[in-house]
Amino acid sequence: MAQPGPIIDIHNEAQRSYYSGRKLHANIAPVETPYVTRHLDEVLATAAPGAGARILDLGCGAGRHAVLLQARGYRVEGLDLSADLLRNLPPEIPAHCADAAAPPAELRGQFDVVLGFFMLHHLLDLRAAFGGVAALLKPGGRAVFIEPNPYNPLYYVQIALTPHMRWHAERGILNMRTAEIFPALTGAGLRAPAVRRLGFLPPFLRNRSWGGAVDAAAERVGWLEPVLPFQIFSAMKPDAR
Repeated sequence: MAQPGPIIDIHNEAQRSYYSGRKLHANIAPVETPYVTRHLDEVLATAAPGAGARILDLGCGAGRHAVLLQARGYRVEGLDLSADLLRNLPPEIPAHCADAAAPPAELRGQFDVVLGFFMLHHLLDLRAAFGGVAALLKPGGRAVFIEPNPYNPLYYVQIALTPHMRWHAERGILNMRTAEIFPALTGAGLRAPAVRRLGFLPPFLRNRSWGGAVDAAAERVGWLEPVLPFQIFSAMKPDAR
């Protein structure tokens, strides 16, 4: 069941306030580091966009990933709740200010791929948001989201120690479990939900010259898989045929 309008409105305004009017700190600036590059590479490998695919960066914010996707030659657009953050996108990236759960009519059925980078845990009603994603996708299109793993304890340390992070805005991390995400995806009409976990080191270590080797070694340790820090969720919109 979708959340009542007033609750969603209050939540969305709180999210706008959380991000708007603040300096573009390193966590959302479009700077390609080994840490960010890995996320881009893995999300794109899962999405597998074809040549000329129309891609939407959902919850794009200030364009951290949209700008980097465009630099790689992808046809990308951005959608976000915050008009303030969207002003940071370069003019050649089409920007759409809207709620993921209520996308503009002209965007429905227009995208081959909908991507999201660390934005699902900021949403109040996942099923309603995934309904919007399904509406945005063409038949056969793919949705791919990278999110924190709530079973990794370092996220809670990061939230507690990082000045610009607040628990009230990040607590949706607790919902980033397959028991929550998969039913929300299928309830919105998306099919073949899947998850894959990756990574190990925080950014300040992953960006060292040896960081990639440590991540790769950790990912080969089977008992670590449930607590690896990043999760890639994916699903498809059924083909019309």
